[in-house]
Amino acid sequence: MILYDYILSPSCYKLRLLASLLDVPLELRAVDFHPGREHKGAALLALNPAGCLPILVDGDLVLTESAAILAYLAAQSGPNWLADGDPQAIALQQQWLSFSHRLAEALGGARLVEMLHFDGDLEALQSDGIAALRELEAALFTRRIAGGTFLVGDMPSIADIACFPYVALAPDGSISLDPYPSIRLWMRALRSLPGFIEMPGIHRLHELAPDPFAKDLS
Repeated sequence: MILYDYILSPSCYKLRLLASLLDVPLELRAVDFHPGREHKGAALLALNPAGCLPILVDGDLVLTESAAILAYLAAQSGPNWLADGDPQAIALQQQWLSFSHRLAEALGGARLVEMLHFDGDLEALQSDGIAALRELEAALFTRRIAGGTFLVGDMPSIADIACFPYVALAPDGSISLDPYPSIRLWMRALRSLPGFIEMPGIHRLHELAPDPFAKDLS
């Protein structure tokens, strides 16, 4: 499987993250998203006429929506990451996948304005992002009171992976996560999963996970 990838994209990162958690090999094709705008070039527009990333190619199959790619990876290699068979869990997972688009538009949009100087109303994006974070905090608090850690069920799912990067990178859009203790605990739980990988701005729990590049000095 080939993933057309931009290292700073949370939408691409979530796919790299799930693939790592599931031990699924991906062939990464780096795309010069900024400043080169390679994703708007003829070659990539032929794969995704929407002119955006990510793009996953697996044989003759081309997928261009991150939620669909998450579901595809999980269905192939980690069905326990899908809410399979339980109508309530299926509906909740789909609801959080839709919610992740709101996070992408608001938190991701604020980050693009702040970091890459894209056009946009920063204050409006930050306001929408804070509203979404408050909604997520309330849901995770309710889950925590009931003894749960993740968004759906007793295990992490593609719903958590879909939402996580935009939330973790909110400070890049000048939105603090300090007011959201349930969100910070949820992020800690995800960052402690075996196979967790980093991206610029999102780090693993160094006190829990060994440095994969450290030399054995014993």
